[in-house]
Amino acid sequence: MFTEFLLISACGGLGAVARFVLNTSIQRWWTKAFPMSTFIINTIASLCAGVAAASFFCHTVDNSAYLLFATGFLGGFSTFSTCVNEILALIRGRHFGVATTYFILTIVIPLGAAILGWFIGSL
Repeated sequence: MFTEFLLISACGGLGAVARFVLNTSIQRWWTKAFPMSTFIINTIASLCAGVAAASFFCHTVDNSAYLLFATGFLGGFSTFSTCVNEILALIRGRHFGVATTYFILTIVIPLGAAILGWFIGSL
């Protein structure tokens, strides 16, 4: 149990580092108000979560592998709490249209990505 805890924590750390690298890379070329880096990271995480969930459901991977990847790596990689803060910052900055668009796209696109991931993982 303690070993599993340490492994999940380590995978979470790897996910956080991957998020940091990808976030920094995207922010270097994307300078508009729309928070593209968080949007891309959450969409990738949702797609991967869908694949992981389907793979676990179809018994392609065991519970430990699923926990390491979904709870550990993707838990550290995804940034939905950052998304909420970015929406609030856009509202405070009076970017109401961008905030609304970002809110809607952050729900619709990652949900679609998770569904697509489920179908990919079910193949």
